[in-house]
Amino acid sequence: MKIAYMPIDERPCNVDYVKRIAQSSAEIDLLMPCEHVYGRKKEPADSEGMWEWLKGAANEADALIISIDMLFYGGLLPSRLHHHQENIKEMWLNRLRSLRQSHPKLPIYASNLIMRTPKYSSNDEEPDYYEKWGRELFLRAYLMNKQDRETLSEEELEQLRVLKVLLPAEHIEDYEWRRAFNLEINVKILELVKEAVIDFLVIPQDDSAEFGYTAQDQKIVATAKEEMRLHQQVHMYPGADEVGATLLSRAFSSLTDSRPSIFPIWSSTLGPGIIPMYEDRPFAESLKAHVMASGCKLAQTPEKADLILAYNTPGRMMQESWDQHNKDITYTSCRSLLHFIDSIQTFLAAGKKVILADAAFTNGGDMELVAMLDDARLLDKLTSYKGWNTNCNTLGTSIAQGVVALNGDPDKVKENLVYHLLDDVFYQACVRMELVKDFLPTYKLSYFDLKDQTHTVTNEIRTRLLKAYDETIRHSFTDMQIDSLLITSPWNRMFECKVSLKLIRKRGENHVKQH
Repeated sequence: MKIAYMPIDERPCNVDYVKRIAQSSAEIDLLMPCEHVYGRKKEPADSEGMWEWLKGAANEADALIISIDMLFYGGLLPSRLHHHQENIKEMWLNRLRSLRQSHPKLPIYASNLIMRTPKYSSNDEEPDYYEKWGRELFLRAYLMNKQDRETLSEEELEQLRVLKVLLPAEHIEDYEWRRAFNLEINVKILELVKEAVIDFLVIPQDDSAEFGYTAQDQKIVATAKEEMRLHQQVHMYPGADEVGATLLSRAFSSLTDSRPSIFPIWSSTLGPGIIPMYEDRPFAESLKAHVMASGCKLAQTPEKADLILAYNTPGRMMQESWDQHNKDITYTSCRSLLHFIDSIQTFLAAGKKVILADAAFTNGGDMELVAMLDDARLLDKLTSYKGWNTNCNTLGTSIAQGVVALNGDPDKVKENLVYHLLDDVFYQACVRMELVKDFLPTYKLSYFDLKDQTHTVTNEIRTRLLKAYDETIRHSFTDMQIDSLLITSPWNRMFECKVSLKLIRKRGENHVKQH
């Protein structure tokens, strides 16, 4: 089957992760735009080039997956920075209508984010003025919205008064104009679903503040969805960068006329009810949403499940991955990794496929869990391991990998396991912050800017990743070896790296690791 996929931007999590998931099944031929039409970070993609690619891909694809943010704005960051003319809205909406007219039976899946409002001041992914005024822009809208819905304290009233005086009017005007523009697109895209131009739409929530700009916009979009009675066709839930994988899973399930069933097991008793960092609802609620959006269902018993989802959650309090060497006591007192691993072993022994969503920490995997799985000789028997960025990023890609790899290529599955161990565990949870503390200062570099030392930094990342892998992974993948490993930095910063990995089977019986 041919599935055409237009990602939200060019980062590895939106391109490489989805490619790797697709490659784990020989059934999928993933069609994607050529590299030259993508943008780079704040530089928008070639929207006309994307449109031409989409029209061509529609002629041969069995399904389309479209990012509205990429098509309309040129990517995720450009959607927060653009100065589009008003007439561009109808142009793109009519183009999508014409695409449907040309292909009346082609399944079209789409995603469209509601513009986020970061709580902090940084212009790394926002307009330049967000470097100085970002926190204030967020807080002003937060307090104004809270005032409309609740009563502000005297302290909050004074804070709001000061913010209204301090904030430059031109920044408020620019920011609110763009939000209004994008919000109108959000609602217009719902109308395309109502018209059956788009078959299924995901609106991921990249911001979870209770009050403020994004909360107001979410309410408007949710109300419009309800009024149009699009409950089945439009799903809203926390997430963002996993949405391409989620829609790939849904398209694949539909094209294979299947609805895989998933049974979750939890590492902690309180886990299902904990609200993860950066999200607005408990783990168990996000699980329901992502399972349904992926074209799957929850199994009532493990015996009836196609996949066992091993969900590693905090004991009670959630921390960042780089703080796990000083982790809260509830990671031990309210969580049993021994029991969790024993359950995984039992299901694997029974022939079940197990996918592991490692969401106990944000922004990286759980080092203790990975070491214990390796000691138990279970790590290379999993169908998926993911543990990156937010809970829902991890969850969505975990489900997608499981669905696509149900009858997948074992070697590709193993390569993807090693890929995410290198990226999610050893880079995101370990090497990234090590370098920020002990390497970048030597070259006068910052987390957000590697300047002209990108190659120096990525070489050091590669060296440290291989060292961490060799020191930690002692009993798994003994029949495989890393044939090649290249590290690059797509946005010239430390937040993400691009891992180019080739894993091959070893020759003969000598199972000594080689690089």
